[in-house]
Amino acid sequence: MSSLLFYLLTLITILTATVHTLLFLGRVLKNDALEFYGRFLAGSIALFVCALYGMIASAVLNVVGYGGLGQWTTARAYKWTMLLVTGVWFDIHDGGAPGGGSAGGWLDKTRPAVFVGNHQSELDILSLGHIFPKYCSVSAKASLRYMPLLGWFMYLSKTVFIERASREKALAAFADAAKQMHDARQSVYIFPEGTRSYYDHADLLPFKKGAFHLAIQAQVPIVPVVVANYSHILNVKARRFTTGRIPIKILEPISTKGLTKDDVDDLLEKVRSSMLAELKTLTAEAR
Repeated sequence: MSSLLFYLLTLITILTATVHTLLFLGRVLKNDALEFYGRFLAGSIALFVCALYGMIASAVLNVVGYGGLGQWTTARAYKWTMLLVTGVWFDIHDGGAPGGGSAGGWLDKTRPAVFVGNHQSELDILSLGHIFPKYCSVSAKASLRYMPLLGWFMYLSKTVFIERASREKALAAFADAAKQMHDARQSVYIFPEGTRSYYDHADLLPFKKGAFHLAIQAQVPIVPVVVANYSHILNVKARRFTTGRIPIKILEPISTKGLTKDDVDDLLEKVRSSMLAELKTLTAEAR
């Protein structure tokens, strides 16, 4: 065990030194690609280290009866680690908080709930590091349960796994997830676009219906989370990754009380429209 830890720390040290060398050369040579690969590598190292921490922390928290905090504590660790290695920060504006800050708002007060956010790039994991509320987990496709390290962490931290092989299995999984949400008062965070958009402007891909089926089955509110377009900070296609601050807006929860599966389409459109309008406003203000 001690040998494994030694080799792990040695590898992390070598990779970290490599990252900072790339960042230094990128700044000196004014080469965006070098900075891009340096920060991307830094983010990958941070993700690996924090996933390892999260697996251990989740196991311990499960033993003492607080397994629902596994992803929250891992998210916070990733938030501070990424600030150190990449210099990227997300500013939270929670409409339900006094003064529009981040404490005591809808993120803290709404539980259980289905949180839905726009999905731009790999950096969205860091946005979760900043906003992830306590007793919340991401949803993930069922096959990830068996992935070494990441899958173990997800399982131990009470991730809601969704079977996507067929509509029938997916709906059955939503019923199980709804029960889990009520029994443990566990919220779920979902990216309804289903995949990263990589847009360089303020826009959303079409939404998938899963998050809205789940919210209605569980009869819990949907909380829209909007992250301003940050392609000026990370643009994967242009190989650009620099430091900066990115605003996030938490919108007012939308109730699903009394809604049925027949209301899914209307609910989806209502949420998407409000998020798109806020995304355009927030991005314009940020730029």
